[in-house]
Amino acid sequence: MTATLDGPDTVTAVRYGLPVPRDGRVLITPAPPARSPVRRLLTQRARPALAALPRPEHHALVRLLALAALVPVLLLIAHRAAQLPYLRGPVALYGLTVLTGTCCLLYLAYARYDDPALRTLRHRAPRHEEFPALPDRPRVSFLLAVKDEAGLVEACVRSMAASDCPGLEVIVVNDGSRDGTGAILDRLAGELGVTVLHLDRNLGKKAALVRGCALATGDVLVFTDSDCVVAPDAVRLCVRALVRHPDLGAVSGHCRALNAPASLLTRVQDIWYDGQFRIAKAAEAAFGSVTCVSGPLAAFRRDAIADYLPAWAEDRFAGAPFRFATDRQLTGYVLGQAWRGAALKRRHADSPLATAGDHPERRWLVGYSRAAQVWTNVPARWRPFLHQQVRWKKSFVRNLFFTGGFMWRRGPVPALLYYGHALWVLAAPALVFWHLVWAPLHWAAGLTLLYLCGVLLKGALWGLAYRLDNPGDRRWRYRPLMSVLSCCVLAWLLPYAVLTLRRGVWTRSPA
Repeated sequence: MTATLDGPDTVTAVRYGLPVPRDGRVLITPAPPARSPVRRLLTQRARPALAALPRPEHHALVRLLALAALVPVLLLIAHRAAQLPYLRGPVALYGLTVLTGTCCLLYLAYARYDDPALRTLRHRAPRHEEFPALPDRPRVSFLLAVKDEAGLVEACVRSMAASDCPGLEVIVVNDGSRDGTGAILDRLAGELGVTVLHLDRNLGKKAALVRGCALATGDVLVFTDSDCVVAPDAVRLCVRALVRHPDLGAVSGHCRALNAPASLLTRVQDIWYDGQFRIAKAAEAAFGSVTCVSGPLAAFRRDAIADYLPAWAEDRFAGAPFRFATDRQLTGYVLGQAWRGAALKRRHADSPLATAGDHPERRWLVGYSRAAQVWTNVPARWRPFLHQQVRWKKSFVRNLFFTGGFMWRRGPVPALLYYGHALWVLAAPALVFWHLVWAPLHWAAGLTLLYLCGVLLKGALWGLAYRLDNPGDRRWRYRPLMSVLSCCVLAWLLPYAVLTLRRGVWTRSPA
């Protein structure tokens, strides 16, 4: 299926997930359903008898082959472990933990993950809970909040309107724009039949989206960002996953960079985005516990979030309103409502949104669909990129105080994935200081070299995973650069984000 969206803005076209030359049009062809290298081996190169195995045996064989593919790295880890007495204990333990965690993520992503939009997955939710099924063709509302995005919003809205999801309702909220965005939206409303809500003053992205939700009639609420272009089948695939699996309360799509060719920085981010979704989210999705349904394409069942929209819009942290979009926070309401939902609803019982109806708190699962594709414009220059990373780290800190309070209840593996990642992020500034500042000053340059080699090895593992998923694509080489960038630059942003937690707006800096 191919959708061509005409518009005055020249936007990078996307075909099969890869940018192609600019021609003033947005051309999107959804990527064919991707399979892991192990699954391709079974279905394309192995004997037909292997591909015809019953599903339990098929899954067991896939996991065995995925484990076999990781044997070289496991041997390296064992070798490092054997040398622990001869190295600095904390240094060796840290390297061992990072490499082991990377291997675990790769194993879960390639051996345990399956796309809920393409196949009906085995039951994973608590069996004593009942989850109401959605209609076969539920009502779907596609929402966007925008402020001062005149250069990008038209491509985004046109891609929303071009969605092939039946009976789709598109709602765009103009959050007090002053740059001509409102006039563009009014023109598109007449041409495409989308609903546009103009706000007299800027409320912030969360509050603006909640205003849009008050107008929406959908059983499923789907959100995107104003700098994104959505594949024509992406919303339909997310909705299909929710319909097939009544225990799913939310589904995240798969995001790549729309402007990847713009600079070295955008190319690095593109490969990093792919890994964060294909590996990190896939590992979490194997247990129905994706902790961040990301803003570029986020689909929620209405009954999973409706009661918590007032809490989201009026979120406060560290004694002040928290105006960032916090995709993690809205996902946290889905994951943790069984333990936090009743208190949140009592706290916001006087909100007009709370009168729309009370839904029982459930232990929803949260999934990820790799087949549901979306592309976003990533920062092409350093200053906007660093601003974006600071916003994300502020959202991480805020969400840690909410989701961190109940994630241990969702099972040992989801808890290990969540708290392990949180510990790694929190410890990163101290570890970077130890290896890159303290060690050279104390004539321990070997320690610095060892640390940097470990960083490159980890990035190479992620890059190899990308290479296996995308045969012939040589951009996997950019992934180790992102690992170096994360340790040498981005780790230092966490202390700054904490110190400036109460400062910030939701609008983006120019790319």
